[in-house]
Amino acid sequence: MFSSLHKNQNFEATAYAISGPAAFANSLASGRARPEAQSQYDSGDVEEALSRDELSEPDFAALLSPAADAFLERIAIRARALTRQRFGRTILLYAPLYLSNECRSTCTYCGFSYGNAIRRLTLSVEEAAAEAEILYQQGIRHILLLTGEAYRDTPVSYIGEVAERLRERFASVSIEVFPLREDQYRELRTNGVDGLAVYQETYDPDRYREVHLGGIKKHMQFRLECPDRAGQAGMRRIAIGALLGLSDPGADTYMVGLHARYLMRRYWQTQVSVSLPRLRPAVGLGDVSSRQVLADRVYLRYLCALRLFLPDAGLVLSTREPPRLRDELAGLVITQMSAGSRTEPGGYSGKAATEQFAVDDHRSVDEVRAMLVARELEPVFVDWSPVLK
Repeated sequence: MFSSLHKNQNFEATAYAISGPAAFANSLASGRARPEAQSQYDSGDVEEALSRDELSEPDFAALLSPAADAFLERIAIRARALTRQRFGRTILLYAPLYLSNECRSTCTYCGFSYGNAIRRLTLSVEEAAAEAEILYQQGIRHILLLTGEAYRDTPVSYIGEVAERLRERFASVSIEVFPLREDQYRELRTNGVDGLAVYQETYDPDRYREVHLGGIKKHMQFRLECPDRAGQAGMRRIAIGALLGLSDPGADTYMVGLHARYLMRRYWQTQVSVSLPRLRPAVGLGDVSSRQVLADRVYLRYLCALRLFLPDAGLVLSTREPPRLRDELAGLVITQMSAGSRTEPGGYSGKAATEQFAVDDHRSVDEVRAMLVARELEPVFVDWSPVLK
């Protein structure tokens, strides 16, 4: 379990908690692994990182630094080769199913935020099953159930009941809901849930407090330790990530990498995946252009750096990103993609509710599948047998 996060902790203390004393001491040996010191890396540091078969924390930081921009082609070529070696040409397709947009947390960047005057909707179990059937008919077999941060409106018993209904139809049922206790994850496993996705949003404690103003999501430590509780509960899949644009993108990418490596080493029987969604327009958010939005070229380099640092981790890309970029990244480092996504409850059957964020890639499942085949990639809808559950 992670060390406690205190109010006065800075980036170094948070990273120390995730990576452990020995690993993090090495990463700070020269004082250059800190994001605020990224400008101290030079081309020699990048060359040294690219010469290694296994990257250290400072190597990873070097590839995230501005000095690595001139090496993008070399980084991308190596990342693609490593992805082919570990994952072949397969891309796992999945779809999100939003059960509710009720939320009791106040977050400055989310369309579901408690103070937003939006149309709220929670699907009944029957309505959720009907939405899922639409996805099933499109070929989807891996489904991700999502809710807002509202444990009274969407209790664990409700989530479990939905999962029970879907487990016989879908090869994998994962959840992206409010953080739970270990015993609650164990309970959901008995209902057929085999995976968890949880986004820390930002690993900077100061920034985290600034953007999470109320509700259960305000408690950073409880959220940070969420993947640990899921790992201890025996979840087969754990996906983590940060929302790039809330804080320093390089710092958060660095932290996600350290966090994922920690989880992979501690819960070695669990499949760990990483996602780096970028900030998108949403109700109440205001002008996204004023945020630290990451340019495509830098975003691509960050994902390639993650692949080199985490050779066996899944890299996930959602429909937040534009079609052209998704197409390019699918052939480079991405191993999992959402397709045909709607980000509001009832979205697949046309019910009127407010979405969590704006989707950029509106292509259907068939269109995404055709794109992958055209790029000589293999779309995969089932990557393990339900018999093994």
